[in-house]
Amino acid sequence: MDWKSKRATAILEQALLEDHVTADATTALTIDPDLPASATILAKQDCVLAGLGLVPRVLHIFAHLDTGKPARRFDVISHSEIFDGVRVHKGQAVAVIRHNARAILACERVILNLLQRMCGIATLTRQYVDAVQGTGAVILDTRKTVPGLRLLDKYAVTCGGGANHRMDLADGVLIKNNHISLGGGLAKALARARSLRKAGQKIQVEVRTAEELAQALDGGADSLLLDNMKPAEVRRAVKIVRERDAKIPIEASGGMTLETVRKYAKAGVNYISVGALTHSVPAVDLSMRITSDIY
Repeated sequence: MDWKSKRATAILEQALLEDHVTADATTALTIDPDLPASATILAKQDCVLAGLGLVPRVLHIFAHLDTGKPARRFDVISHSEIFDGVRVHKGQAVAVIRHNARAILACERVILNLLQRMCGIATLTRQYVDAVQGTGAVILDTRKTVPGLRLLDKYAVTCGGGANHRMDLADGVLIKNNHISLGGGLAKALARARSLRKAGQKIQVEVRTAEELAQALDGGADSLLLDNMKPAEVRRAVKIVRERDAKIPIEASGGMTLETVRKYAKAGVNYISVGALTHSVPAVDLSMRITSDIY
């Protein structure tokens, strides 16, 4: 993850602007402007870490917003064994920030809000990945992300061991039920897409019935998404597809849970997409303990 990229910088800057961090009324009235401090970010539950790199980047961006100059000297220290993608335990220190107290207080909520969400996504993703271990199925995310946070949400999925599906609408062709309905039916929509696509552009088709599956195969779909089928239906669909093409990628989606996902994986699909990874994930409980510090 390149935290200095334009997209990442824009996300972090907007989060800081939203909280009006350069006009922290309480801190301005109560804290000496030159007070140094140490802040320890603590995990208050077992989780998978994601987003550690945003901490120093937030502090840099805050300094630019506050003074237009580089941040005064600060350190963000983590143990060598703590990095994005590792499991951390309840009570474990994730990182220690040594910086100006006012800057830390101004950035505290933005840092925690983003870290808590990203760790929540990574933790849930790892649970799904563990649930299908040994089946060969890959856990995918979806575009069901919080508007404005997709880059961070999808990065957190990779920290949990999952993989990214489409980053946005320009990132691949996926003919879904509304395209099929508005495009005159599956066969017609697929034929049109194949005739107009760019060189090398792959076309994935979402199917919900055996009839649609046959149309997608006959029409030359490059990959298939089996939507809202029961595990037994998925197994039958996979058998049909494999009799026609042993290599065509098959994805299952629709209402996946930790209790059911392994059944879908064992049905023989290559990929399983899980909207819950990002659309309704609980945040991980993290805290920031700040103390004055002379350094």
